[in-house]
Amino acid sequence: MTSPHPSHRKTRGTAVLVVSILLIIGFVAWIAISRLPGNSDYSGTGNGEIQVVEVAEGSNVSMLGPKLEELGVVKSSGAFQSAAFANSDSDNIQPGFYRLQKQMSASEAVKALLDPANRIAPLQVYGGATLQDVVVVGGQTRLGILSMIQQVSCGDDPGADCLTAEELHNVAANADPVQLGVPEWAIEAVNMHAGDPKRLEGLIAPGEYAVNPNASAEEVLSDLITRSAKQYEATDIVGRASAVGLSPYELLISASLVEREAPAGEFDKVARVILNRLKEPMRLEFDSTVNYGLPSVEVATTDEDRQRPTPWNTYAKDGLPETPIASPSMEAIGAMENPAEGEWLFFVTIDSDGTTVFNNTFEEHLDDVRQAIESGVLDSKREEPTDGQ
Repeated sequence: MTSPHPSHRKTRGTAVLVVSILLIIGFVAWIAISRLPGNSDYSGTGNGEIQVVEVAEGSNVSMLGPKLEELGVVKSSGAFQSAAFANSDSDNIQPGFYRLQKQMSASEAVKALLDPANRIAPLQVYGGATLQDVVVVGGQTRLGILSMIQQVSCGDDPGADCLTAEELHNVAANADPVQLGVPEWAIEAVNMHAGDPKRLEGLIAPGEYAVNPNASAEEVLSDLITRSAKQYEATDIVGRASAVGLSPYELLISASLVEREAPAGEFDKVARVILNRLKEPMRLEFDSTVNYGLPSVEVATTDEDRQRPTPWNTYAKDGLPETPIASPSMEAIGAMENPAEGEWLFFVTIDSDGTTVFNNTFEEHLDDVRQAIESGVLDSKREEPTDGQ
């Protein structure tokens, strides 16, 4: 074995020395920064008084320090920045809202921001969600978006100042649509249903949203609707609606029907059925539109319910419902903007696996409906009336 050349040993020794010097300089700099005037610090984990803190999208630790000092969470921005510099995980602080305590030591504030337990869970709006709660026959009640906002804002122990679903209902029904961020192409239709919170149905797009629990009902809804409008308009909803013969608001309504009626992978075909029926013209006759006006819902609807006039029941009225019946996903919006080619007028799901069959004629459709009945897909779970009822 040959010995390392002296020059190689010298090079390695120099490299080690340089690294050591840099580490010492960095440590000394950190000590010096921490002792600068204006870098005073609290001690401990806080005084028990909760303060909501927002970590905005695209912000960094240096931008957060002054805000924490202003809110009284830390004693000085300098102390917080020194603590963040000393914590190698500080770059992993996620955007969102956090519940911290006032008068925390800077190092404890950094730890608290890295603890997922302190992050307020974001609002999760799924495709097909509705503003109001839905009672499912034979199943659990599905929370609506307004109740989910309350849950996110208040947690499991709502306080006196908590943002309630009732406040959100009131604002949704009565606030000025312009102030709520409703897009221009939907304002006239929304105004036609003043007093009904369902007038805002479909205007909050599916997605994940950070909700400030200290914000007012109007501020929260305005934020959600404004952000959703930007998503819809990014698809060129105005231009694409015109291309398929609809207004932008009609396209939104149609997409909500696609979301509620179509199994995954068949959105564009259901979109085509909607357009074909409107063109005929013939009534859409979608059970989802019947259910939207009922106090409780299930897949199977009754003859009595299908005859019940509501602003949404497409068995009892021509054309589209007067408002969307759910929040359409971007996939459903895209399907309406780019429908499949076909002459289908009918479709039905024929088994529990979600197999859906599309037909051009009513006779073919009836055969498939029989198969759906035989497979139990259309069985009702409503209790049969007893004698005397």
